[in-house]
Amino acid sequence: MKKNAQKIRKAVIPAAGFGTRFLPQTKAMPKEMLPIVDKPVIQYVVEELVASGITDIVVITGWNKRAIEDHFDYPNELIQSLKEQKKEHLIAEVKRTAELANFIYIRQKGPYGNGTPILCAKSVIGDEPFVAIWGDEFIWATPPRAKQCIEVYEKYGDPVISAVRVPRNDVSRYGIVEATNVEKNIWQIRKLLEKPSIEEAPSNLAAHGCYVLTPDIFPILEHLGPGKSGEIWLTDAIKELMKTRPVYACEVKNSKYYDTGNKLEYLKTVVEFALQHKDLNGDFRQYLKSLKL
Repeated sequence: MKKNAQKIRKAVIPAAGFGTRFLPQTKAMPKEMLPIVDKPVIQYVVEELVASGITDIVVITGWNKRAIEDHFDYPNELIQSLKEQKKEHLIAEVKRTAELANFIYIRQKGPYGNGTPILCAKSVIGDEPFVAIWGDEFIWATPPRAKQCIEVYEKYGDPVISAVRVPRNDVSRYGIVEATNVEKNIWQIRKLLEKPSIEEAPSNLAAHGCYVLTPDIFPILEHLGPGKSGEIWLTDAIKELMKTRPVYACEVKNSKYYDTGNKLEYLKTVVEFALQHKDLNGDFRQYLKSLKL
């Protein structure tokens, strides 16, 4: 570990958005709670963080996100009911979910944009480096994506963003980087371009989803003016941070990206995970084969 690099134990999950792409489903149900077979999207994100060494998770919520808090709570009444039904395997899973990490919930205050929820966590994060990760998408990777990014931070001592290769025709959907290769899958970011055209994109390396940030991001966010659509954007703050220190991209190894905030990609994810599920894969596979497609 680089000298003076603090151990990372805290993470922030912004989860206050309305999930408008999934309306009317998300009118009363958080988009982060959409199920991937039998677990909500946000649980996959939490499990990734825990597997990466995170112990304290700050979830930034809104008035309509109470279901997230309830999901990671310890439900005594449910456990008692399962005991009476002798469903011990389910009791173990319910307890495990509640004991994954120490959860702290903060209601988002301030303008729209994905920079605001990061700033909302300032009082809990303090002067420590931390991970920020979205609650409605995840990357399945070995080792976990967050762990790969943390290891880069521990080596270089500067902020890190996870990155994946995307099809050239899709670059306008992502934040694309212009970067210099440092070693193997590690790049030093020179420019961040938010949703560039195919002609403007300097590469097909999309940096997004998981950020290892240092506490000097907070004063930048506090003084950052509104950007696109009058909102506060984390990307704009990182661009400012890059004026004073290096920021790296970790091209995630052995990975697959699941954009579960997108209807079509969400449905693909559900099907893929159902085909891998130990209780469903055989019957579900036979069902799919039976469809007249």
